[in-house]
Amino acid sequence: MSHSLAGEPPAAGRRAAPLTTAIYSAAEWDLLTTVPGRVLVAAAATPGRPSRGVPAGLAGLDALAAGRAFDSDLVRAVVAAIYARHDGGSTPTDNRTDLVDLLAACRAVVRVLHRRADPADSAAYRQWVESVGVRVCHADNRTSPADRRFLDRLGEALGLRR
Repeated sequence: MSHSLAGEPPAAGRRAAPLTTAIYSAAEWDLLTTVPGRVLVAAAATPGRPSRGVPAGLAGLDALAAGRAFDSDLVRAVVAAIYARHDGGSTPTDNRTDLVDLLAACRAVVRVLHRRADPADSAAYRQWVESVGVRVCHADNRTSPADRRFLDRLGEALGLRR
């Protein structure tokens, strides 16, 4: 049985939020759980390069699932939330605009993590999200200059490079 932070059982029929997710607002949690999938979609549709197809999508899904094995409660909770979602979110249509929005979302994630997350969880999350993009871009064993630019910009937005 789950218990709240105060030790009481949770409200009838509801489980208490894991300590990892309890510190984030609903908007912050939504941001943390949508950015990895957005990275997968953006990496698969890197501007200046044709669509990568099924192998890239599978590599991205594998990279998302790999978060289940991370030594980070935050990353594991985000992966669980991603797999629990049933909203069938839409995919971007304008890659250039969506890339700008994605990079802005990544910078917002960094700010949220700086305010709320343990530094180790923050680093693990940011590295995991970057690894999703890397695995998609390298799925066909050919990395184009456009891929490298995308990955550089992603790493900068995630605060992993300067």
